[in-house]
Amino acid sequence: MTIREASAVGVEPVVLTSESTVVGLYEPEETDRAGYQSEAELEAVFIRQLQAQAYEYVSFAGEDELVANLRTQLEALNDYTFTDEEWERFFAQSIRTRSGGGDEIAEKTRRIQEDHVQTLIRDNGESKNIRLIDKPHIHNNRLQVTNQYVVDTGAHHTRYDVTVLVNGLPLVHIELKRRGVPIREAFNQINRYQRDSFWAGAGLFGYVQIFVISNGTQTKYYSNTTRFDHVTESTRGKRESKAANSDSFEFTSWWSDAANKPITDLVDFTRTFFAKHTLLALLTRYCVFTTAQKLLVMRPYQIAATEAILQRILTASANKHTGTVAGGGYIWHTTGSGKTLTSFKTAKLAAGMEGIDKVIFVVDRKDLDHQTIKEYNRFAEGTVSANQSTNQLSRQINDPDTSIIVTTIQKLSNFVGHNRKHTIYTGHVVLIFDECHRSQFGDMHTAITKAFRNYHLFGFTGTPIFAANSGSSGNVQLRTTAQAFGDQLHTYTIVDAIRDKNVLPFRIDYIDTIKMPDVVRDAEISGIDTERALLAPERLAQVVGYIREHFDQKTRRNSSYTLGQKRVLGFNSLFATASIRAARAYYMEFKRQQEGLASDRRLSVGIVYSYAPNTDAPGETLADEAVDPSQLTADDRAFLDEAIRDYNAQFGTAYDTSAQGFEGYYEDISRRLAERTIDLVIVVNMFLTGFDSKTLNTLWVDKSLRTHGLIQAFSRTNRILNSVKTYGNVVCFRDLQEDTDEAIALFGNKAAGGLVLLKPYKEYLEEYLEKIGELRARFEPGQMIASEAEQKEFIRQFGKLLRLRNILASFDDFGDDDVIGEAEFQDYRSVYVDLYTEMRRGANVEKEVVNDDLVFEIELVKQVEVGVDYVLMLVEKHREEAGDGEDKEIPVEIRRAVMSSPSLHNKRDLIEEFVHAVSAFGDVDEQWRAFIEQRRSEELAAIIRDEKLREGPAKALVEAAMRNGYVPTEGTAITRILPPTPRFRRAADDSHDEKKRRVQAALTAYVERFRGLGVRHNGVHQPQFPFKKSNERKS
Repeated sequence: MTIREASAVGVEPVVLTSESTVVGLYEPEETDRAGYQSEAELEAVFIRQLQAQAYEYVSFAGEDELVANLRTQLEALNDYTFTDEEWERFFAQSIRTRSGGGDEIAEKTRRIQEDHVQTLIRDNGESKNIRLIDKPHIHNNRLQVTNQYVVDTGAHHTRYDVTVLVNGLPLVHIELKRRGVPIREAFNQINRYQRDSFWAGAGLFGYVQIFVISNGTQTKYYSNTTRFDHVTESTRGKRESKAANSDSFEFTSWWSDAANKPITDLVDFTRTFFAKHTLLALLTRYCVFTTAQKLLVMRPYQIAATEAILQRILTASANKHTGTVAGGGYIWHTTGSGKTLTSFKTAKLAAGMEGIDKVIFVVDRKDLDHQTIKEYNRFAEGTVSANQSTNQLSRQINDPDTSIIVTTIQKLSNFVGHNRKHTIYTGHVVLIFDECHRSQFGDMHTAITKAFRNYHLFGFTGTPIFAANSGSSGNVQLRTTAQAFGDQLHTYTIVDAIRDKNVLPFRIDYIDTIKMPDVVRDAEISGIDTERALLAPERLAQVVGYIREHFDQKTRRNSSYTLGQKRVLGFNSLFATASIRAARAYYMEFKRQQEGLASDRRLSVGIVYSYAPNTDAPGETLADEAVDPSQLTADDRAFLDEAIRDYNAQFGTAYDTSAQGFEGYYEDISRRLAERTIDLVIVVNMFLTGFDSKTLNTLWVDKSLRTHGLIQAFSRTNRILNSVKTYGNVVCFRDLQEDTDEAIALFGNKAAGGLVLLKPYKEYLEEYLEKIGELRARFEPGQMIASEAEQKEFIRQFGKLLRLRNILASFDDFGDDDVIGEAEFQDYRSVYVDLYTEMRRGANVEKEVVNDDLVFEIELVKQVEVGVDYVLMLVEKHREEAGDGEDKEIPVEIRRAVMSSPSLHNKRDLIEEFVHAVSAFGDVDEQWRAFIEQRRSEELAAIIRDEKLREGPAKALVEAAMRNGYVPTEGTAITRILPPTPRFRRAADDSHDEKKRRVQAALTAYVERFRGLGVRHNGVHQPQFPFKKSNERKS
């Protein structure tokens, strides 16, 4: 197949062959391995296997030989011989990093992914294109393998395991550990390479795009920027890294066959992933470099789906099946598995196929205007405009240079209605429908497919419509996904995604809030009396009371983690209600119960709803609410206006229910959900499909849900974020257990419940008690651990305990069943935090790092740590016992509490000084406030004085940072507070950049030290409601 010229930006010319990147069904190779296999033996076997797969083995004594090989390989690829002067110029301008610092990985990644054709200025002044990699004809690229390459010019002497060179450039790096060693240790080893040596010399190892980690038994891969946030520039110009944690390891990927069977053994992984066609296709075709300078390497199921569509286009065109369902098909990839990335890459590659005139990607209006537009523009800037009108769509359709169009089904339907005859209808067009379980029904689908005659129609969905969950209304020929789109081309179910840890399992509570006869339990047959009972004020008060009482527990508000540049507490939630009437009633009940409470004791509650023509649709179909409140009843719209005024008062915004005002409100509340700056949003159907927020972990449900509607709604909670978020919480105030079982059986399989839902509480508790026994048998609480081997074992054992405790903390029974006392737990935690602090300090002074093979679950420590409130309570207790004597020894329980808390480590001197200074008389809170205010003022004044900062702007910046939780690192905020730069600077003076970095570091330390040191907040007293927990479903 020949290549089509890519006239439009973003189109990727593709030569499609019958060779699949992901093998269809893989049978593991029989192994004759017996006995112990060392790391060196594992490496030797791996290299021999690559050589058998036609990789050339090379070795290099140093960087000069590596660079010379690069020159030879590029000359062969480009059929051109450089003169020495030309090579020197080309190497300096097109290979070496120009930016330096933290941007070098991004710059080199962009060069491989987007700017792989570089310009050489020849000695005679002519220009010549030099390809670093051949993307259209991938088998023109040459693969080599090397091992044990030594770097002496980095921060430490470093020896790399195995590296794959593509045309002489190191593009894939493999780190091996012997069998039985956790592969996370290999992950941490690569982190040290990124920090200490990949940048050394000419920085060629900064070109690595994909990392592979393996212990022989388990093998995973991930992109070079998966851990990019952990590499920063220090003030000494040497690379530093944040201490290892488990956050980014969660985003490594398994390889599998097209049937989603994981391929984990290194031998099998090498046969498939490192097959020359597969590896080159992955590097050249199935990576996306985003506008945020992150490299996304597609997962095998995404690649398999993309190639299934491309192959269907090829075969349907050859067999003259265009314009029929046989020419298309649909992709069933579960919610949260990355359908947007898959469809984006599919659209780009399809547009590059010969003979394809247009690719039209069709989404629902509200998705285009908000979520999908952000995703698409993240993959490629300016891909789609939110304000696209039907006229703009017409211009794009008429423009031969616009190969990819992203539009809404509504606007495409309008175009078809106004243009009965158009050349596009006979053109070779690929139509891709997102969330096709929604858009496939109705007159619009029929009109579009009748107008276009030479098309391929594809759909993406996380929850297909089968005969079992199809409706009874509408066109009888369009009730299932297969009827509308054709064959199911690829499947990746919720069971696959949870097994691969690409989404989280669910933890579901069923709360009995009303007793009613079995004959009226189902919402669809219950009638008006049941609806009246469900909206009874007494029941609403109980539900809201339950949410308020359990909110901190469910959303983990005692845990803290880093989100962007901010330190935030816990997660947030959605509350799904049955109707606009119910949503309004619940909103008013929250207002009533929180009236008069101090702001720090109130939940921030929002509400959003709009008109939906079939708002009373059964639970399997979540009615689409238009982002347009104009069709609401006058009463519903007036209520929404009032609620938006509450929102404006709370967040300092100025929205209303006008078309533009509501659009802004919808955008803003979406953003606040995603940034965790609002606690709870009450909805009817909005946000229950298609909306992604990683900080959302809880769904409160008081509505009937079934089949695909249930899975879509529940899936709002199970996006992976970090080690603190281990499952999605669903709290049902109606009996949805049978519906949940049916939905999991339909969209997973009949045996999927044990994987999709958490294990039973008793199983976690038994494992937890066993781990406590092991810990106690080996380590005394609070004991110093001298041996490095013993330190590592303690860190591993206590980390396992923290992970189990993190899950158990949300079970109501755990408080009574926990056998480890607070004092004992704090003593263990103190040792853990001390080891963490000591190892971080070791890294900062450029000693050989001892914790590359360790993972500190420090995020989990922070979520169970004590806070200032607890310490002040101990101070008050101690004062009552000790009086106002001169000798105020720090009580052991206060010292223990401070030592066990990572966030109080840098506040220890403040707390101890306050204990010595506190008076026997007067309010402890007031004394603490006065003490902290004085110390804050003194320490900030010292920074301003020592750095000669502008006092007013500096104080304003610090106040903003105290509110936001971070000191800005970008923009001119720091520059504005610096003193004027002298016109004639002495050699001994700081440079502007050095001064800026030092001031930023000092202010950051100041904010971390004083933020959160306020007055104690008494817990909100919540009434106990007579709710019966009918079943906590975890299995």
